[in-house]
Amino acid sequence: MLVFVLQRLWQAIVVILAMSVLVFCGVYAVGNPIDVLISPDATQDIRAAVIAQYGLDLPLWQQYLGFLGRLIQGDFGHSFVYNMPVSDLILSRLPATLELTLTAVMFASLVGIPIGIYAGYRPHSPVSRAIMAVSILGFSVPTFWFGLMLIMLFAVQCGCMPAGGRGETLDLFGVPFSFLTLDGMQHLLLPALNLALFKFSLMIRLARAGTREVMLSDTVKFARAAGLSEFTVLSRHVLRLISIPLVTVFGLELGSTLAFAVVTETIFSWPGLGKLIIDSITSLDRPVMVAYLMLVALLFIVINLVVDLAYALLDPRLRKGRA
Repeated sequence: MLVFVLQRLWQAIVVILAMSVLVFCGVYAVGNPIDVLISPDATQDIRAAVIAQYGLDLPLWQQYLGFLGRLIQGDFGHSFVYNMPVSDLILSRLPATLELTLTAVMFASLVGIPIGIYAGYRPHSPVSRAIMAVSILGFSVPTFWFGLMLIMLFAVQCGCMPAGGRGETLDLFGVPFSFLTLDGMQHLLLPALNLALFKFSLMIRLARAGTREVMLSDTVKFARAAGLSEFTVLSRHVLRLISIPLVTVFGLELGSTLAFAVVTETIFSWPGLGKLIIDSITSLDRPVMVAYLMLVALLFIVINLVVDLAYALLDPRLRKGRA
């Protein structure tokens, strides 16, 4: 098990270094933030002083080495636009995005997996057919359209839900959360449902496909022959056998939801990282763009590492260190 963990950690470090090169070079090759930060009427001396102040007069490889050195120390630089440390700026927006993402993914998993198992257990029942129809709708409907329909129905027509914003928050260990207050929960519900729609449909279809396959296996036949109840068969054997692909999808979808919640945050005016990255791209705020992309890459790497470790716990064969 120790060899397996060390292999995965080494792979994660190599991927992080490769991603840092790609992200830094990709972002710094696009546009010139000086054109945004300095007035076109500024003199050449002022332009040269600002360029030197931000180190933009150095060769790209020197800029990257400086960035890598600061990154190792946990320093993502200083925002050109907000004039504050990028790490503080991201940390101020991260709790809102984390709360929205975790709520959406947990709802999609906790509701979608049992429904999908039932649809695979009774594939020809009218309820299962209705479930699959809903899952197809979830794949087909664009996120922005579904979000606008939620706002029009519940906020405009019914007036029972707020149309946007985060609402009232309450601090927990110094971090503000919306789900701790009634007003915050009302503001959280619609964007979480909008963000969870695709994940919900995906979990249903994966759980259904895995259940239908496992129900034909010898494991289930022997469990039934031993006199176990159907609920025990489904909860103890079927769920365990389909858990590996579900863990994989849960991890990847958690990362992708956190990274690409931009549309939902924009529609519902949710003050998270999505709004921040859109503003940073518009203003060519390079340090924020690089920090955000590195955060996303690091997030996926960590999630994949956790998923690999979960594999090792679920499948003892992977603990031999050969995977």
